Amino acid sequence: MSDRLQELAVFVRAAESGSFSRAARELGLSQPSVSRIIGELEARLGVTLLLRTTRRITVTDAGALFLDRAREILAEIEDAEDAARGLDSLRGLIRLAIPVVYGTREIIPRLPKFLAAHPMLRVEMSVADQRQDLVADGADIAIRLGDLDDSVFGARKLETLERMLVASPAYLKARGTPKTPADLAAHDCVFGPGNFGRDSWSFRRNGTETSVDVRGRIHTNSGPGVFASVMAGLGIAMVSTVMAGPEVKAGVLVPLLRSYKLSSVDVHAVFPGGPRPSTKVRALVDFLVEELK
Repeated sequence: MSDRLQELAVFVRAAESGSFSRAARELGLSQPSVSRIIGELEARLGVTLLLRTTRRITVTDAGALFLDRAREILAEIEDAEDAARGLDSLRGLIRLAIPVVYGTREIIPRLPKFLAAHPMLRVEMSVADQRQDLVADGADIAIRLGDLDDSVFGARKLETLERMLVASPAYLKARGTPKTPADLAAHDCVFGPGNFGRDSWSFRRNGTETSVDVRGRIHTNSGPGVFASVMAGLGIAMVSTVMAGPEVKAGVLVPLLRSYKLSSVDVHAVFPGGPRPSTKVRALVDFLVEELK
């Protein structure tokens, strides 16, 4: 990499991550080297791009303008290299952030086919239900369930998931099976990432919508926590039909109130850097859209 390109790459990762040490680790450099490169860049430009504190570095106004252009230049260079090699010769690393249950059941099982088509690509995955900071964490793609709040990012819809209520046979034996949404008021409900903090669930039937206040002693920000709780007999959970399919088929979870429709949840691939991601990111997103039809 030329000195100018290295300057851009170092600056972008230091600015995005807010840390010289993190940028150094990701780029295979020493922290003093990163500090030196940024210092030389600022001296050559005659402006301060990053403000250093003992805890974090922040981007100045001049640095924010330079960051936008630096990202564009690096993306254009990567696209030019990929175009020269051809789509079948994509290479490098894709950093992918995925939620636990959806990611492990719907995304990871499809990656072998994608990687077989692109043998020089590598995937680094962060698997967590907490919404991550794509820019600070350096993620190329995040899979997001539900409403999007990252308006400055590009996004593409992958699919829509239908939802249902489930409970374990042991719970239903002990507490009875609800016949209508109103019956849920007498049951314990398990609140997960998709409905964390909500105290009512809405149902539709024959064009009529009904909201029911629900309660429960289990609240978790983890998809696996929801499944473990409901299978342990701790209550009734709202889950997607796709992700609960294996448990329902095996009989360890029982679907409830199937004549009532719950609100669906959209799944998006989200990527930083605007609506036009890099060639390798576009390739993976295109692949997932086709696979999840």
